[in-house]
Amino acid sequence: MKHTVVMTGVSRGIGRVAARHILRQSPDVRLLVVTRGSSGAQLAAELATRGRTVSHVSADLGSLDSVRSAATEIRDRLDRGDLPPLRGFVGNAGIQYTNALTETPDGFESTFTVNVLANHLFVRLLQDRFAAPARIVITASDTHFGDFKHTMGMVPGPDWKSPDLLARTGAFPEPDTVVAGRTAYSTSKLAAIYLVHEYARRLPAGIDAVAYNPGFVPGTGLARNADPVSRFAMRRILPVMTLTPFATSRDTAGRYLADVVLGTPQAPTGSYVDRSRVDRSSEESYDPRREGELWDAVERFTAA
Repeated sequence: MKHTVVMTGVSRGIGRVAARHILRQSPDVRLLVVTRGSSGAQLAAELATRGRTVSHVSADLGSLDSVRSAATEIRDRLDRGDLPPLRGFVGNAGIQYTNALTETPDGFESTFTVNVLANHLFVRLLQDRFAAPARIVITASDTHFGDFKHTMGMVPGPDWKSPDLLARTGAFPEPDTVVAGRTAYSTSKLAAIYLVHEYARRLPAGIDAVAYNPGFVPGTGLARNADPVSRFAMRRILPVMTLTPFATSRDTAGRYLADVVLGTPQAPTGSYVDRSRVDRSSEESYDPRREGELWDAVERFTAA
């Protein structure tokens, strides 16, 4: 049966690869890509090969008003019958800044906005339009473990604080530094897992939520806001690591993401999928008190 999957983070990297695999493996999917600016039409046309149908909606994920407008447009299209029933949302877009001082028009720290609040607002505004069985997939990161095994010392571990602090600029020591920016990133990915656990508790039966960890994937656009040396390393040097067990190639990570979206492997709601298999996330990521506190906070932050 024809159905719609909404996906962010499709313009490059593992999202682009995943989109192609989803369309190739499931002809019944009508993919709706969320893109920034005017690039959506071209991206949709590039993906819509072999008779596949791909549409687009524009949104700046760093602006809650823009996300709200995009979600409203998707709701309207579903209600008019322009889109088949909604059965998937993939929050794959992510950002990492060189500091923890970058602020959005809404007054929130940018990393937290894109990696946490934008996904939550999409989920909540589309929640009553999902047709079961449906699946929400949020791209996480093994940086949330915070240990050398998972980060090789390249990214500091999360530094959890009250969500009211995390959502604002300057939450971490020396906020104008790259270390603070990377700490904001790993902390935002821990927050994403907390919210997946809350979705599993709170969303109606038949709407599953899963966190997906692609592993370390060099050569993506994640470091596009980094300094020139870091960008060069991500593009030209670190991709060699995909020949080792420490990194995942973009093509492999994208294929794994597509599998999670389409339900392979089998992952119960609330699961953490580490590349191709269901696994446990960090011990810190299982904390019902923090999860409930974060839920209450993001509900306040995203209220119209």
